[in-house]
Amino acid sequence: MNIAAQLPVIVLVLPLLSAFAVTLVSLFNKKLAWPLTVLTMTATFLATTGTLCSVIHNGAIRYRVANWAPPFGIELVIDHLSALVAVVISIVALLVAIFAKETIQKDIPNRVGQFYTLFILCTVGLLGETLTGDAFNLYVLIEITSLTSYALLAFGGSRAYFSTFNYLILGTIGACLYLLGVGYLYIKTGSLNMIDIATLIPALSGSSAIFTAFILILVGLWIKMAFFPFHGWLPNAYTHATSTVSAFAAPLMTKVTVYMSIRLMYFVFGPDYAFSQFTGPVNIVWLAVIAILVGSYYALVQTDIKRMLTYIIIAEVGYMVGGMWLGNAIGLTGTIYHIAADAIMTACLFLALGSIAYKLGSTKISDMAGIFKKMPVTFCAFLVGAAGMIGIPPTAGFFSKWFLISGGIQAGQWAFVVALLVSSLVNAILFFRIIEVGFFGADDEDEHDAVVVQRNEAPLSMLLPTVTAAALVILLGLSTSKVTSLLIENIVGSLF
Repeated sequence: MNIAAQLPVIVLVLPLLSAFAVTLVSLFNKKLAWPLTVLTMTATFLATTGTLCSVIHNGAIRYRVANWAPPFGIELVIDHLSALVAVVISIVALLVAIFAKETIQKDIPNRVGQFYTLFILCTVGLLGETLTGDAFNLYVLIEITSLTSYALLAFGGSRAYFSTFNYLILGTIGACLYLLGVGYLYIKTGSLNMIDIATLIPALSGSSAIFTAFILILVGLWIKMAFFPFHGWLPNAYTHATSTVSAFAAPLMTKVTVYMSIRLMYFVFGPDYAFSQFTGPVNIVWLAVIAILVGSYYALVQTDIKRMLTYIIIAEVGYMVGGMWLGNAIGLTGTIYHIAADAIMTACLFLALGSIAYKLGSTKISDMAGIFKKMPVTFCAFLVGAAGMIGIPPTAGFFSKWFLISGGIQAGQWAFVVALLVSSLVNAILFFRIIEVGFFGADDEDEHDAVVVQRNEAPLSMLLPTVTAAALVILLGLSTSKVTSLLIENIVGSLF
């Protein structure tokens, strides 16, 4: 059997089977759950990387599950876009899996096995959302991801229960709207295969049912990605979760949903249909502008760093939605690149903050006094992630914002350009405030010059993925030309 040819399904089946293995192993020895999870995520990363290399060299892959021919059978479609996002998911999942050892043992020592099982299943759901070529199967995978993420977020304790409940309600509404949209598509096209639907929609472009399907799917995904004004569930859900869950959910949940929006808007309905429905007074870019400004404003008034980062995520969602609705190649390039860049930058920030919280027991800005002296390596990693969010070269964040701003200028969307610049300025203010406290603030221990502050870094299993994420923020920035030429240009070139 040619293993390389089976990589698309291995990406999903391997972690799925491993989730059951982790459950069984943890019943007898919960200490084995962590190494088995790390091994699983390592193998998944290798499988997604192998799939990406295959796509780069041989083109898009269409894999028939159980050899049933589409549109009746389920098909996995791995092109340059889905392969890129799958690699990003596997990288973040691997880093968080390594990071989780100490924090999970500290936060939920009695539910270690359950956590790792849910963590792997959630990763399977995210990868499935990325690789599937079936509209209904996408709904099933959305539900797998949602159900496991609800359980993971609820591990945060009493305050997390209510926050997760709000997320559950809104997430269910979003998923139902998506499913209704798929139902309308099936009524009109008689197919659930995305490529098949895409060939049928041009002849049905005047149908009110197709328009209804488009709106339902669009709004459903907006709710799932926390796009303004459907963002209310996100800040509390991510703030009250454990550090490990936040470091996993914050970089991936919204970004994968943005990917799904691109997939459905550009590759199923088609850009001509999408842009023909929203011109003139109804302009999605203006909603993105409002999302960016609202997210930035609420981030500015926070005193807790973790909560501050959640509002930055809301602003970043505005970046990506705005970029995909600019209607030009460079704007879409910025959105796709920002999916990868923002996932790595957000992971870097949340991993560093999780390490700080592990040692200090707090994520409040006022408690960061002198943190650079206590945890210099961790704080430097945090600074790299912050530089990316601000848009300082050579971090990945600089190049993604460059593409988005260039796309805004080309489209004549000056409000979007101004919103991006304002958001970057607000991010600079936010992070420099933390830097000031971290470098120059004095805590109770070193108010007297005679006291020598001892370094107290997090354990190596937490420090290693944090530093790796920081290195990836810079490495991705330095590799921008290769990423765009090998991957993104192939995606965008087929659309514009």
